[in-house]
Amino acid sequence: MGNYLWQDAARIKELAARLADSDLVARLDPEEPQTLAIALADIEESMRTFLETQLPRLTDATVRGEALEDLLFDIREEFRHIACPFHDPYFFRVIEPTHDWLTVQDYAKPKQI
Repeated sequence: MGNYLWQDAARIKELAARLADSDLVARLDPEEPQTLAIALADIEESMRTFLETQLPRLTDATVRGEALEDLLFDIREEFRHIACPFHDPYFFRVIEPTHDWLTVQDYAKPKQI
């Protein structure tokens, strides 16, 4: 995988400091700059996993059957990892104000006709 932009503690701390200087972020909560910086780092990690590992496998025509289904489940889980950090920072809560949609549900198979 490529070089992560925000997976270094010093970089996250520097980003949090810059976010603390932003009235838009700082007025939300005293912990918001740090929370938002960590959330962005988490989102980066999951997006890189999808883009650099999972998406290339999905485009591989030889991935079929159970391997394809396993990959789809892995992608779904990675997308949940992308979505979860939207609920920690107040700044992102406008995207989806509830988190009910993050729960895994069993989907009934369509009836055979």
